[in-house]
Amino acid sequence: MNILAHRMVWSFVFLILLILITDRQTFLGYIRRPRLLLLLGTAGLLMSVNWGIFIYSVENGHIIEAGLGYYFNPLINVVLGYVFLKERLAPMQKLAVALAFIGVLYVTLGYGKFPWISISLALTFGLYGLLKKKAKLESMPALTVETMMVFPLALGFLLYCSHTADPTPFFPHSVFTTIMLLVSGVVTAVPLFWFGKAAQVIPLSTLGFIQYLAPTLQLLLGVFLYGETFSTDYFICFAFVWAGLVFYTISILRGKRVKIAE
Repeated sequence: MNILAHRMVWSFVFLILLILITDRQTFLGYIRRPRLLLLLGTAGLLMSVNWGIFIYSVENGHIIEAGLGYYFNPLINVVLGYVFLKERLAPMQKLAVALAFIGVLYVTLGYGKFPWISISLALTFGLYGLLKKKAKLESMPALTVETMMVFPLALGFLLYCSHTADPTPFFPHSVFTTIMLLVSGVVTAVPLFWFGKAAQVIPLSTLGFIQYLAPTLQLLLGVFLYGETFSTDYFICFAFVWAGLVFYTISILRGKRVKIAE
């Protein structure tokens, strides 16, 4: 929780300094709109929950399961688009979602444990993306408002912890750890900003391919750096999800070719 709170605090500090230099007027326009503040506040809470689950997974040896969650994400987006945006599902997209569901069902029954980390990460990030899509706002000012809305909660938590009977210092005694916490704001905010910008200018098919890099790197880190066990049950689950992603990608590429032909 302390890591999460620091991440929220320093993300806002970094972004507010940047936005005051680059796009102050748009930011001020956003914070004057109550409905927009509610929407972006909800988006900020969803992203904070996502960060918290991810931090928990890293701290407790579940990096592989976290990686699985980000493989799920494109398929969760398909379902959310169908439910909330009334988007039609192509036959291959239906097959992709079905394969991912089979993978989850298999690992739940075979491994004896529902992959709640994977599903929670995919759902929270998918819902976050859905809100961003519906809002249709400039990436940097919107992200700054999101972090601004959760900043008081994070700062209040850190101050409370530093004044309890068994206090946790606002900054740890280790200089290195303090620097890492401060840098976490930049490390958190920059990729989210780039994601928002990329969604506006990069074709969806290209963006989809790039997004597969993150969970792949997480899988490799979990196995080769942190020594997590990649069990047979998890391998079979991943195989179903990877197969689903192949069909999903083919569907996206086919849709792109149809648009070009038109």
